[in-house]
Amino acid sequence: MTEDAAAATVEESSRSVNEGKAKVLLPPNVFYNPVQEFNRDLTIAIVSQIAAENWNKKQNKSTETKADNVNMQSSSDCDDLKGHSKAVDTELESGHDRVHLLSGKKYDDGIRILEGLAASGLRSVRFALEIPGVKEVVANDFDSVAYDFIKQNAQMNNVDNIVLPSFMDAAMLMYQSRRYGDRFDVIDLDPYGSPAIFLDAAVQSVSDGGMLCITCTDMAVLCGNATETCHAKYGSTSLKARFCHEMALRILLRSIESRANCYSRFIVPILSISVDFYCRVFVRVYTGQKKVKDSASKLSLVYHCSSCGAFALQPLVVKTATRNDNFKYSVSTGPPVESRCGSCNGRYTLGGPIWSAPIHSKSFVQKVIESVEEGQSCLGTKQRILGILNVICEELENEPLFYDTDHLCTVLHCSAIGFIPMRSALLHRGYSVSLSHANRKSLKTNASSEVIWDVLRCWVKKNPVSSDRLQEGSAAATILSKEPSFEADFSIHPDANPPSRKRGLVRWQINPERDWGPKPRAARSKESVEARKSAQDLKCQERKAKRKADSQVRWNFR
Repeated sequence: MTEDAAAATVEESSRSVNEGKAKVLLPPNVFYNPVQEFNRDLTIAIVSQIAAENWNKKQNKSTETKADNVNMQSSSDCDDLKGHSKAVDTELESGHDRVHLLSGKKYDDGIRILEGLAASGLRSVRFALEIPGVKEVVANDFDSVAYDFIKQNAQMNNVDNIVLPSFMDAAMLMYQSRRYGDRFDVIDLDPYGSPAIFLDAAVQSVSDGGMLCITCTDMAVLCGNATETCHAKYGSTSLKARFCHEMALRILLRSIESRANCYSRFIVPILSISVDFYCRVFVRVYTGQKKVKDSASKLSLVYHCSSCGAFALQPLVVKTATRNDNFKYSVSTGPPVESRCGSCNGRYTLGGPIWSAPIHSKSFVQKVIESVEEGQSCLGTKQRILGILNVICEELENEPLFYDTDHLCTVLHCSAIGFIPMRSALLHRGYSVSLSHANRKSLKTNASSEVIWDVLRCWVKKNPVSSDRLQEGSAAATILSKEPSFEADFSIHPDANPPSRKRGLVRWQINPERDWGPKPRAARSKESVEARKSAQDLKCQERKAKRKADSQVRWNFR
């Protein structure tokens, strides 16, 4: 497309969007989903924290180098040396507050960000305008019209010195950035559907300690509707279960980890969320062969009872401490369950492997909460960000997956047990409980499934179930035929109501508009399709010419 034609196409677009500090024009073949504003706002809050930490790390390193150089001066300047060294130490200690970074300004020591699938460039423009301490944002798209709009939107928002438009295949761009000096500090991938085809390139082109921000919208695949497709894309089998949205996050994390391990790299999740119609993970990537060995011990298979919903995890590898801070890795023994469920006599389905280690860094999340509370007034979904991050801080980090209390009561055909009574009964028994951000009816606990059923047996004694609903051989009849091993205490426990609920934080999405879910996939522009077809035709002609030349050479040798 010529520059004049591109300018004409941009001028013809009458659709514009204001979000955060940015105002952008939208290409005719790109949709704008206002629900994704939360996704972009959350990413800006997290990347801002990463940028601040990265800046302080570089400045502290520079200050330490200055101190070392001072200490190497001659002893004849001893008095001056002590004063100078003291000043450097003071500067190092106050490094966090030494420089107030400004958003919208280019910093040569700042972070480099790649948005692999930029479309209109809205996210990239907001990165440049709202994240302090940025060196450059590469906004890439493999559509010529989108590329022209990115360029125009960067100029319109006066950030064309920070936002660099790119017209390439996202995977090829990342593969070309694998060299140490070319790697990005942050890579943001928000594709329509699965990000699987980009993961291998992404784990190689992010800097050591850098961050990947990855979105999946193919939730039907990750939540058990096409388990064979899930295995093909992510290397794990998904299950239809009440915890499927958290399991989707853990399948994605395992997939990223497996690709990173191929290059002696490993991931550290800092935030993983399943909201609306997608899941999104923020992970830092590091290099280290010794840590890579730990990866297998962070994975587990999931046994799930299809009748009552009970589940158990089977670690793939067991890590055991030995002498001199070394570890031994051995294959775990199992399975952890009998051939049939001990509670309802139902059959187990097997899924995974999944990431069974923590999926959040609570210390990092707490820093983001403090940062959002103190500033960043341009975030339109600030209240929801604070709500969901506070719920995440309350989650039990070492208890993968969860139960759905409404589903448990449905299995028994009993009246629904309240949120507070169920939590109180388990807390009185000495167990830990929490919500999961992925389900408002969730129950995450370190209590076994049998303890949970004992609590519900006690509940049914207080709230009897009609005998007509307890058919012989059903899950409900089998579970309730056993007597509880203890008497549950349903009196309100002081810790039964979580702080986020007491404070009335916005924790769950309220439908912002009609038909607010995922929109149809954006179609390629006519010019981009024609350009791609021309390139394919040219390659085809080159292959035919090569085959003809090879045939002629073989004929000459006969």
